Amino acid sequence: MPTHRLEVPMPNALPFAIGTFDTIGPMSRAAFPHRHTFHEIVHVTGGTGSHVVDLTRFALRPPALCFIAPGQVHHWENADGLDGHVILFTDDFLLDHPADRHALRGLGRRSCLELPADAADRTARLVAELDAEYRTGADGFQSVLRALLHVLVVRAARLPAHHPVPDAPAPRSRPGSVAAEFVLLLGTPEGALRSVRGCAQHLGVSVSYLSEAVKASTGRTPGELIRQARVHEAKRLLLRTELSVRQIAARVGFGDPAYFCRFFRRETGASPGDFRRGGGDIHHDHRLESIARAGPSA
Repeated sequence: MPTHRLEVPMPNALPFAIGTFDTIGPMSRAAFPHRHTFHEIVHVTGGTGSHVVDLTRFALRPPALCFIAPGQVHHWENADGLDGHVILFTDDFLLDHPADRHALRGLGRRSCLELPADAADRTARLVAELDAEYRTGADGFQSVLRALLHVLVVRAARLPAHHPVPDAPAPRSRPGSVAAEFVLLLGTPEGALRSVRGCAQHLGVSVSYLSEAVKASTGRTPGELIRQARVHEAKRLLLRTELSVRQIAARVGFGDPAYFCRFFRRETGASPGDFRRGGGDIHHDHRLESIARAGPSA
């Protein structure tokens, strides 16, 4: 199963991109099943066909919002005339609003939301603002993008649950459910502090079963996802609190601050101190997928 990552073309590029189906590129209309390591929100304003997420097929009835969480498998089927915007971003872009990670996982399970007339108008204006802010790249645009994205997520989560009835519903397999529960567990405040064994015990499965289920569903190992969760929480604490590096190390499960610093540098390419002084906009270790190479213009 192909796994796509976001690919940042330069060190200071944001782990975020937005564009139309055409400007993002052909991968935005991929007709083959694939997964990626980032979040995707698709604002569909036109077109026909189906959006298939985790083997469940949703008939397109624009205007609609489609949500794909990291690790979910999706593709477009018999799609014609797709129009709208595609928004791509990683968990790191949610540093100001960490609770949005949980909301996005829930929206990923709902997959597609039809937009009633009033919500459709508000959503279209909000997505247009996101696109304009990203393309303009004016002073402070990063914080504006984060705020607008937060509003989009919160408003989407408020929408009633009468999303489109799947054309071909398929029950989630036991391994898929275990993997989904594991990812949700990592999104809790204490999730990143757990070991793989601790997560397995919490979920009532063996370590080997958890490893196989998570690898099959996300393309990554439980250990890799736990490390990602720890890095994400460390980044949030470095940028949004005045805690010392020693205190942050303890908060994310490291008794030895020196080991935490080596871990952080290995995962991000920067020391905790450099990351804090740079405001979080240096040495991103993400890869922004080739479908989103264009950044905001100066």
